[in-house]
Formats: sequence, C-alpha cells, structure tokens
Amino acid sequence: MTVTVADGNVAGADPHAQRVPVTRGYRFEVVKLVSQWRIRLLLLACWVVPGLFVAAVSQQSTLPTDTLFGRWMHATAWAGPLVVLGFAGSWALPLLTSVVAGDIFAAEDRLGTWRHLLVAVRSPRRIFAAKALASLTVILLLVTGLVASSAAGGLLTVGNQPLVGLDGHLLTPSDAAGDVVLAWVCALAPTLALAAIGLLGSVVLGRSPMGLLLPALVAVAMQFAQMLPLPVAVRLALPGYAFIAWNGLFASPAQLGELLIAVAVSLGWVVVATTLAYLLFVRRDFTDATNDGIGRRAITIGLLPLVGLLALAFGAVAVTAPSMGSGISQAKVERSVATAFAHLYRIQTEQFHRPAVTEAQLRVTAACDRSDGQVDAEGPGNDWRCVVTWHLPGTAAAGTAIYQLDVAPAGRFEADGDGPKEVNGYFLVRTPTGDAPNPLWQFDGNVELLPTP
Repeated sequence: MTVTVADGNVAGADPHAQRVPVTRGYRFEVVKLVSQWRIRLLLLACWVVPGLFVAAVSQQSTLPTDTLFGRWMHATAWAGPLVVLGFAGSWALPLLTSVVAGDIFAAEDRLGTWRHLLVAVRSPRRIFAAKALASLTVILLLVTGLVASSAAGGLLTVGNQPLVGLDGHLLTPSDAAGDVVLAWVCALAPTLALAAIGLLGSVVLGRSPMGLLLPALVAVAMQFAQMLPLPVAVRLALPGYAFIAWNGLFASPAQLGELLIAVAVSLGWVVVATTLAYLLFVRRDFTDATNDGIGRRAITIGLLPLVGLLALAFGAVAVTAPSMGSGISQAKVERSVATAFAHLYRIQTEQFHRPAVTEAQLRVTAACDRSDGQVDAEGPGNDWRCVVTWHLPGTAAAGTAIYQLDVAPAGRFEADGDGPKEVNGYFLVRTPTGDAPNPLWQFDGNVELLPTP
C-alpha cells in the first residue's frame, strides 16, 4: 500500500526525498499555534494590555511604589516597561511559556495525531526542530509585544524623559531606552530556560496536565527560593535569577557580575533541557498508541541531569565568586545608601534651584545598623536604620538624615525617610513634568551580592 504524504511524494520511494523540510514544518507549526484561540488571545493581550496599564497608572495619583521603578512612572516613559518587566518575570512570562512550550508536544498526544504527523514529515528530528522553533517564535512575539506596548503607553502619556537609576543617578532618555531594551533581552534567557523546561515536560509527561504546568511550577518554586536567605552561590545558580539581576544595569557603574552569571546559568539550562527533550523525543516508540511519554525511566532521565546541572552551576559560582553568606553586609548597605542619597540630593538641589553641588563636594557617608545594634548588621531584614551625613560647600555644620530600610534577600532595598522632614519628609516639588514627591523621601537601591573590591 502506498501513502501520499504532505509534500506530494509517495511512501515507498526514497525515504530521504519524502521528508518535509524543516522550514515547511516550521511554518505549519507556527500556523497551528497561532490558529489556537488562546494563543491569539495572548498575542492580543501582550500587544495591548501593557500599554493600557502603563497609560492608566501613569495618570493616577497613587503609584505602585512597592514595585521597582514604580515611583517614577509619573516622571518618565521608561519606568513603565521596567514595572511591566518586574511583573512579567514573576508571573506573565512563566505562564506564557507554559501555554506555548509546555503544550506543543502534549497537544499531539491528546488529539492522537502523531501518526498523521509522522507520515507527513517522516522524521522525528525535523518534527522536534519545527515545534521548538515555532514555540520560540511565538514566545518572542509575545515578549516583543510586552516591551513595545508598555513603552508606547509610557511615551504617549508621560513622554521621553530622563530616568532616575537604581542608585539615584540620572539616565538620559537615550541611555534609559537602551538599558530598558537590554534588560528585556537579558530577561529572555530565563524565559527560554522555562520554555526549554516546558518542552521537556511536554515530551516526558505527554497528555498529563503536569507538562503544561511545569514551567509555571518551576517559576513559583524559584520565586519562593529567592525570598529565602540563601547563600549567594545558590541564588545565582537558579535559572530564574536573571529576572532579578537586570536591576544592576541601572546602577553607575553597572553591576554586571551577577547579571552575566545569571544569564550564563539560564542559557545552560536552555541547552541541557532542550537536548534532553530532543533525545527523549527521537527515541520514543510512536508505534505504541498507549505510550504518551509517561514513564518512570523517562522522568528519571529528564530530572537527574537538571539536578546535576544545578549542582554544577552552584559549584562553578562558588569557585568563581566565593560567597557562602547572604552577600548583604553593613559596608555594602552603607555604600549603596550613601551613593543613592548623593545622587538624589543633587536632583533635589536642581529642583529647588539651589547652587549646584557635586557628589565629591557633598562627601556623603552613611552609618547603618540593625535593631539599634542588637542584631548583627548583615543579611536581609526590615529593621535596618541608616544615618546619612553630608557637607555643603562653605558650611561648617554637617547635615544629617535618618532612613529606615527594608532590605530584601536579593539585595534590593527600600529607604523611607524618617527626618528631618525638610530634607526627606513628604512634600511635592514642582518639576518640568508636573508636581512630584520629594526625591529624598523614599527611594530604591540595590546591594551587589557578589564580593566587591
């Protein structure tokens, strides 16, 4: 019996001539994905909702100050895409990878269409390549929509204004735009790692719904782990740390050590998980209709290498950047607070039309402790207290201000002004873009976890 395949050839002739090219299979898989109503809905949401969200929030009197860069959404268009990135890294991107990559192989098991696809393409390797590339394309379209939409919403409502960096220094609009794009590009690495885990889960678990949920569950587990006081080496060895490490791009100089390690770890997970999914897929017995990918041996083969990769990444980070503590020390907190205060003081000086000063002239220092000295001044916590001291040119007396700090395990801190109210109290300042809160009232900062010279 002869079987006519998708490209018009007849089965029984030269088998190599009857295999559909990867490009044709890729186009077919992209059409299959985009034809699904849930994928179309996700594409529409990613290209519309972030822009509407940024535009709406930027016009509100209350801003999401608990989100990094949320307090600057009134001031510049480039804060909105970073707020969206913070949310996307925690929730949106894991869910998107689950829906796209976590279901791309399992859908064939549920529909029972493997035999038709194999007859048409006649190559499991080409099928895998086409499906992997198709899922990658759709994920890139979704991520691009998130960036473009959020940036457009900010530009239309706020305008192309400078952005205050994570250490208080001012970025020009062009520098801010470049760093925003680079931050999203870096966030692609953990996104692709979750997508690769989704491919692996879809191959191994077949029609089981666990394959669809696997990337989201892994992301939730990584978020929970990042909330714990883990050693720095363990934190950096997790594939999702690049969702946080992009913060270092907005310091001066940029804190690239953690970011480069996090991206490298994520890409390692992409390679290993995708390779495992490929090897398991091409070795699958498609002649058995009851075999949908579930099996103790397959789960073991798929899980143990990832555990080994985690251990290897931990060992490599521990050797190259030895730090078994939290990475948050008294000296680092004091340096970060002093640097941010000096930059923001200059911004406040300009807003009040006072004589310009430089950071060198201010000579800002900070003295920080925890629980009034009753706890060792290291590690995360919401009981940090800092006394900032600075000097103005031509003035003998030094100025002082008090801040209460909440330092997160990943190094980000929120500083809340605690007096004097003339310096770091809440009051509005008239700026070219409208009234804005006193920049020294509350500000965000970041402690670099890796050892610094």
